[in-house]
Amino acid sequence: MAGDAPTSSIAKLTLSPSDADECRQLSLKSLAGWPEDDHRAAFRAFRKSAERLGAEETSSPDMLPGLKAAAEGALRVQADPSSAEARSFFETFFALAPSATEGLLTGYYEPVIEARREPSDAFGVPIYRPPDEAVQIEITDRPPLCPDRSAIEAGALAGRGLELAYVADPVDLFFIHVQGSARLSLGDGRHMRIGFAGKSGHAYTSIGRLAVERGYLARDAAGKAGLEHWLKAHRQAGRRLMAENRSFIFFKEIIDLASEDGPLGAAGVPLSAGRSLAVDPGFAALHLPVFVSAPPLPGFGPGPFCRLMVAQDVGSAIKGAGRADIFAGSGEEAGKAAGEIRDRGVLRLLLPKATV
Repeated sequence: MAGDAPTSSIAKLTLSPSDADECRQLSLKSLAGWPEDDHRAAFRAFRKSAERLGAEETSSPDMLPGLKAAAEGALRVQADPSSAEARSFFETFFALAPSATEGLLTGYYEPVIEARREPSDAFGVPIYRPPDEAVQIEITDRPPLCPDRSAIEAGALAGRGLELAYVADPVDLFFIHVQGSARLSLGDGRHMRIGFAGKSGHAYTSIGRLAVERGYLARDAAGKAGLEHWLKAHRQAGRRLMAENRSFIFFKEIIDLASEDGPLGAAGVPLSAGRSLAVDPGFAALHLPVFVSAPPLPGFGPGPFCRLMVAQDVGSAIKGAGRADIFAGSGEEAGKAAGEIRDRGVLRLLLPKATV
């Protein structure tokens, strides 16, 4: 999950009659960057959502009207269509929403971290399963039942059999929490995939923002790499700073993912590098295609970033209509790119034609 953890709500979009009329008149073919995009890659990402939606016997009352029909249409197309077939699918089943939304784009990734199933002197920082008092979203109407980060790191959950695995460095664990998933290398050639399973209920606080406000880091050096370096170079101050993000994330082992798959997003499908997007569900329904336009982004080549993506994830730090997080992939290189993405961009929703 992006930005520390998922929320559970799903947007249900409705259009006024005038908006619907305008939407019908908008053509994907006239969208800048649309003809040059890799529609096959976008289709492969959307088909994962289609398979998820197709497995549901009935449409949820919160599902965007027409999305189920679009998913069924995708499943009638071969799994790896030609570029022309993929482009035709989107143009047949979707239309542009009547307005564009400008906002902030960031990136996230799946860390690959050395870990062990049993504790040792070298690997003593536990990754926890959720206790019974864990929640899925932040608590706003009463104090959380779970201890906060500082208390948990001091041992508040020790002795309850909740340890899932152990890493060597609390800074590595902190960034696993921020990303919401990880691929753990267990030292014997095996890997464990872990994903979000709950949280403490305390509000998420961006320590990168705090580091800038307090003069620890310049704003242009406060990306993932700069913040990680500072935390590891200033151990005591770093532990105090990390503790100010009271939110604590719990994990579960994910056993049904292929090695080439990305982590599971909040939509319940494996994420696709450069094609899966985390959004505020109040802005875009999960599984909805979104066309993103931005200047060149780290890790995605020298030209402008103009591509069709799919809303397949959410996150506590991803709030507001113009806020979106691009899944950059797995491993160190993806982490470097994700940590450098902080750019203005324009989001255009693609709505199922049955909606308009």
